[in-house]
Amino acid sequence: MDITLHLATTLKTLRQTRGWSLSKLADETGVSKAMLGQIERNESSPTVSTLWKIATGLNVPFSAFITPEADRQAVFDPQQQAMVVKPLFPWDETLGFDYFSITLAPGALSESTPHEAGVIEHVVVVSGELEMKIDDTWQTISANSGVRFAGDKPHAYRNSSDRTVHFHSLIHYPR
Repeated sequence: MDITLHLATTLKTLRQTRGWSLSKLADETGVSKAMLGQIERNESSPTVSTLWKIATGLNVPFSAFITPEADRQAVFDPQQQAMVVKPLFPWDETLGFDYFSITLAPGALSESTPHEAGVIEHVVVVSGELEMKIDDTWQTISANSGVRFAGDKPHAYRNSSDRTVHFHSLIHYPR
């Protein structure tokens, strides 16, 4: 199944299962009703940031949208955006985590809205230098180093270099 079609189908199913209108979904996610409708109709592919807002508003793991059951190697690269997310170990209900391999293009900035309460993120840089904004402070994380932080607060990822940064993100969801 095409990943954008999977995303569209999953979003519509999750919304309808809850009995929510597009207006209610917009209120819960902070994403416009028009954009949500376009995503559901497979007319638009959201950015990583928008997809995080949707997952958080629906209280579901991010990988639910980007990992069709038949294709565990799906890569989410919306419209050739600057942040590419590949699930290494998609949502594991027993352990309560998602594990991603992420690349951030030179000059890219990705701001993340807070995830649900209690979410903890672990970020380990594989290559390059990643700048992260945590608790309103920017810090640089070099290759073979990492950081753990509360994912339920605003945070951001930035690549100020001229080389792609590769990092892993392990996201623990509360039970």
